[in-house]
Amino acid sequence: MSQHITWVGIDDHKMNLFAAVVRGLDDRVSEPRRVANEDRALRRWLRRLERESGGGQIRICYEAGPNGFALKRRLEALGAVQVDVIAPSLTPRRSGQRVKTDRRDAKQLVRLYRAGELTAIAMPASEDESARDLGRTHQQVKQEIRRKQHHILKFLTRRGRIYRDGGHWTQKHRRWLKSQQWDHWCDEVGFDELLVGLRELEDRRLRLERGLHRLAEEESRALMVGVLRCFHGIDTAAAVSLATEIFDVRRFRSPRRLMSYLGLTCSVDQSGEKERRGGITKAGNRFVRFTLGQVAWHYRHRPSVGVALRKRRQGQPAWAVSIADRAHQRLHRRYWALVNHGKPVHKVVTAVARELVAFLWEAMVEAERHGDQRHETAA
Repeated sequence: MSQHITWVGIDDHKMNLFAAVVRGLDDRVSEPRRVANEDRALRRWLRRLERESGGGQIRICYEAGPNGFALKRRLEALGAVQVDVIAPSLTPRRSGQRVKTDRRDAKQLVRLYRAGELTAIAMPASEDESARDLGRTHQQVKQEIRRKQHHILKFLTRRGRIYRDGGHWTQKHRRWLKSQQWDHWCDEVGFDELLVGLRELEDRRLRLERGLHRLAEEESRALMVGVLRCFHGIDTAAAVSLATEIFDVRRFRSPRRLMSYLGLTCSVDQSGEKERRGGITKAGNRFVRFTLGQVAWHYRHRPSVGVALRKRRQGQPAWAVSIADRAHQRLHRRYWALVNHGKPVHKVVTAVARELVAFLWEAMVEAERHGDQRHETAA
């Protein structure tokens, strides 16, 4: 079968693609061709590939980068080809290679692709990708708000204005900020602009949160988001982020595979009889890893159901509440056991986040199963 396959490796950029081709079992790689990244040029190039393939299968790969999944969708719509999007972090690299060009990258990519040395990325549906980008935009705006808040506090510290009447960014602290008077007009203008910038960012966050609530109410996500919101520390924004970033939990056959995908498993350096385990790999989805790190801090508190959590759990299935309660009891004990053993707090939080993944996997798989049953009953 492989002798009838045309293998294509693309080094993609915003304006142009560099494509190298290997046909069948031939080891020769064609000189990479530059193709404009627009539909007319791509259609003409794909038709040429189909003529030269003699009716055989055409398989194309490129690394996830500036074109995202849009290039895969465009290529498969323009021609009878199979396209794989490759994980760049898992592409083998030669440590001694010091010359890197687009043409060399395309040649190396097609060789590895034909040899089966590349790892393809699971592609979400277009609506799932749009929902995921909305969640990522919300996270980025929250990070910008934190940076702006730090900027304002450092500005005040340099002027000797230090707030000592409680925590920062409370209503009382914000009133104190507005009451500041300045001797020089430059300080007044600069400080007012910082406050205006913070207010604009907070308005953007509110608009994005309304969008996330709208996503959570859609029929295709309502059950999954509702189940995730049963967990302590997971509000609507975090639940939507987890649901859209993972998007199909059943592609992970076990919780450990999901932990590995999120970069929460230990790195290992083994040689001969020696084996050294280091920090977490930090591979995979950094957005979910960041969200889980924030959620894990909540499990230092004793298991209890507050007003907000009780409201989130209203109308949710009993099995989801049971899983969330088991998670809280287990992770609270785990947190303080590790702290009492003298472990650094940041490592404790990472360990709690890793174990939290197992409970989330169980809840999400169960939610997918109940969702399938609902669709079957409706049909």
